[in-house]
Amino acid sequence: MLGVGAQPIAPLNSGVFRRAPASSERNGRAGISWVPGRRTPAVGAGPIRAVISSEDKAAKAVESEDVNALSSSSSSSVKGIDVRAVITIRKKMKEKLSAKIEDQWESFMNGIGQGISIQLVSEEIDPVTMSGKSVESFVRGWLPKPANLPYIVEYSADFTVPSDFGPPGAVFITNFHGKEFYLVEIVIHGFDEGPIFFPANSWIHSRKDNPESRIFFRNQACLPSQTPPGIKDLRREDLLSIRGNGKGERRPHDRIYDYAPYNDLGNPDKGEDLARPVLAGKEWPYPRRCRTGRPTTRTDPLCESRAEKPLPVYVPRDETFEEIKHSTFSAGRLKALLHNLIPSIAATLSSSDIPFQCFSDIDKLYNDGVLLKDEDQKVSGDVFPSNLMKQVMNVGKKLLKYEIPAIISRDRFAWLRDNEFARQALAGVNPVNIELLKGFPIVSKLDQAVYGPPESAITKELIRQELSGITVEEALEEKRLFILDYHDMLLPFIGKMNSLPGRKAYASRTVFFYTRTGFLRPIAIELSLPPTPSAPGKKRVYTHGHDATTHWIWKQAKAHVCSNDAGVHQLVNHWLKTHACMEPYIIATHRQLSVMHPVYKLLHPHMRYTLEINALARQSLINGGGIIEACFSPGKYAMEISSAAYKSMWRFDMESLPADLIRRGMAVEDPSMPSGVKLVIEDYPYAADGLLICSAIKEWVESYVNHFYSEPNTVTSDLELQAWWKEIKNEGHYDKRNEPWWPNLNTKEDLSGILTTMIWIASGQHAAVNFGQYPFGGYVPNRPTLMRKLIPQEDDPDYEKFLLNPQLTFLASLPTQLQATKVMAVQDTLSTHSPDEEYLGQPQHLNSHWIKDPQVLGMFMKFSARLEEIEEIIKGRNKNSHLKNRYGAGIPPYELLLPSSGPGVTGRGIPNSISI
Repeated sequence: MLGVGAQPIAPLNSGVFRRAPASSERNGRAGISWVPGRRTPAVGAGPIRAVISSEDKAAKAVESEDVNALSSSSSSSVKGIDVRAVITIRKKMKEKLSAKIEDQWESFMNGIGQGISIQLVSEEIDPVTMSGKSVESFVRGWLPKPANLPYIVEYSADFTVPSDFGPPGAVFITNFHGKEFYLVEIVIHGFDEGPIFFPANSWIHSRKDNPESRIFFRNQACLPSQTPPGIKDLRREDLLSIRGNGKGERRPHDRIYDYAPYNDLGNPDKGEDLARPVLAGKEWPYPRRCRTGRPTTRTDPLCESRAEKPLPVYVPRDETFEEIKHSTFSAGRLKALLHNLIPSIAATLSSSDIPFQCFSDIDKLYNDGVLLKDEDQKVSGDVFPSNLMKQVMNVGKKLLKYEIPAIISRDRFAWLRDNEFARQALAGVNPVNIELLKGFPIVSKLDQAVYGPPESAITKELIRQELSGITVEEALEEKRLFILDYHDMLLPFIGKMNSLPGRKAYASRTVFFYTRTGFLRPIAIELSLPPTPSAPGKKRVYTHGHDATTHWIWKQAKAHVCSNDAGVHQLVNHWLKTHACMEPYIIATHRQLSVMHPVYKLLHPHMRYTLEINALARQSLINGGGIIEACFSPGKYAMEISSAAYKSMWRFDMESLPADLIRRGMAVEDPSMPSGVKLVIEDYPYAADGLLICSAIKEWVESYVNHFYSEPNTVTSDLELQAWWKEIKNEGHYDKRNEPWWPNLNTKEDLSGILTTMIWIASGQHAAVNFGQYPFGGYVPNRPTLMRKLIPQEDDPDYEKFLLNPQLTFLASLPTQLQATKVMAVQDTLSTHSPDEEYLGQPQHLNSHWIKDPQVLGMFMKFSARLEEIEEIIKGRNKNSHLKNRYGAGIPPYELLLPSSGPGVTGRGIPNSISI
């Protein structure tokens, strides 16, 4: 086994550290030199002291010709320490035969010491050269496979280091193979302190793709000022290596993190109908995404050309799905394909994309699964392309059917009731828009010269008629009136939306009354259309009524509200406020915080897979002509609405749960409460459970921050941290950079608040608005994602048809069978937990050595134990008969904020990160 004596590392050249990776052995001798400014082999030159074959106990020292060039401290050591590096690599689970043969060759090359070079870098510097010490070797030989981990292989590399080498603080890895491999970790044995861990969990590119070696640091968190002198330059180099220069198209093996606007959603080269505005700037502000550097389109130089399926969208290599996650997501896409394909064929055979004719048509999605006309119940093999038919047969019959969603699994008719409509505003998949109604008149903030009189048609007099035994003034004083207000957000877009084929929508306001018996019920719905010269104020108010006609019209009004709610949920609360807003935090964390930084280590679990899922969304979900446009009311204007919401509503300081609840009037400050706030409606499941999760996160973050920032001024003097926060504001959220509400970052309290908000958004908030999508939206009448007809009025030609068959009129207003099955397939996939999901507070075996700090590990175990307690508290709440919004006949328990879950569509579980 080749071992190389301690060598000084070359100093920085022009501000950037570079080193030359080892060449392979030649005639049993090592020939390596240090070349400033490069990372390419330099053979046969420079000082070297090598130990040939450390497995040969009679090792010989071989010195190169230029002995004088070697520093005395690193060349004259006679006494050495034998150390071993164990390198853990994860193989792919599924490979083609050619890849398996290639793997065998790579294993052989590793075995003979010509595949992977490893260089240890000491935390200490050479006192003569003031450069770090290092030793280098090739991995050689195989170790027995770890039990129960069939895809894990281990190799070793042996070194003899001088006794004064000091503890290693960094490792260089160079991959001489023709393809990448996945490095799990490196463990160094033989030093007095015991095993030293270097977590990796990273793809190592081939040297033919990029000659630069990869740097990994030991699992010791430290602030920039605390960095050991031997690796201080490497800390800076590693950060520089992943920032890039903002030029050129990114390649799949790159690890470059940089910013770009949302200018890749449209495809103007395919036609004007697929052109979409660039989301950036004053008119359409938006967070930034990860830059890919693809060429611009031919027809619009401001737009980036698209990578259409099956081509992948670039994300930094380590951000891509791991194999088990990719398999799960692929299985979901296969399911979506089949679910879409079958109704597409049905639509083709029936010559049109048809609406549901009766409620039993919807039931067939769960019972039969194949949507064909009555005379075509049997599907012959020649209807499908042969390969697809084979996939259908292989996957099995169940794949053709949807699971019965939770909303109708206990009570098939719950969705019809007013109290369930109201309950979902507090305990559904979008429980974040309901607000306290603070007074009358209800007034719009839109320009009345364009949108007409600002006053709502829901008046105090109308509300008085709907209250029983209480005045409007008393209801306001007792905080019993609430509103779901989508008027100002949607009205500017309604005219454009309604010009689209098969789309009819209103801007809506819904007022709720919280009774003294503890029930929330809707009492009035206002539906508005933009004013026209002939109708300056198109506002209609609907109430429940008692006769059959008003009862059916009330159902349609509620359906329009649910459709608006579904669109705002998907485009604003889900996509914008979690996915899109989290992406700049992730990019800035990689660009400005070293992997050694304690804040990087804290945030790392909460960044997993987010860039990849966002890239897939830009490719297939939120893009021009994508699933969201096809299946939600706003159609091609969907992302414009999302941008308008970012412009008018998004503030970082309002994204923490307590701040958001106070802003909406759903809670008041109360220092006596553990979370610092008291809920206006105690039985508000999302808020009640969310505050428990938030408080646990806050306690964990505060203890972590206090541990690393114990000295005064350490926050302001942390250059990496200050650059990180500055970049988030000035680059990641560039269009909001001058807003006065950005929090300061001067104290550890400031830092704790910022980090708590970020972790809550990535974990609890995303779980609350994501994993209930299929349980609540899987039954189309409960949450239609679009409406196709306006409510019939007495002077409409279709009014008589409505009176004769109100059920058919209602169903004809909902998404068509094809639209419904498309969006159900997407909701099913997005609501699915992967088998490799990492949940909040649960230690992960792959990251078990994430930090060497017993105090921090103790804090984390306390956090984990607290989440287990919270899980039991939530389970207890779900059995409390006094909490009517989560317990009762046919009422599904509120489980979206239960921390743990198994795989699949479970309606529970808080993953660490936005990973789906």
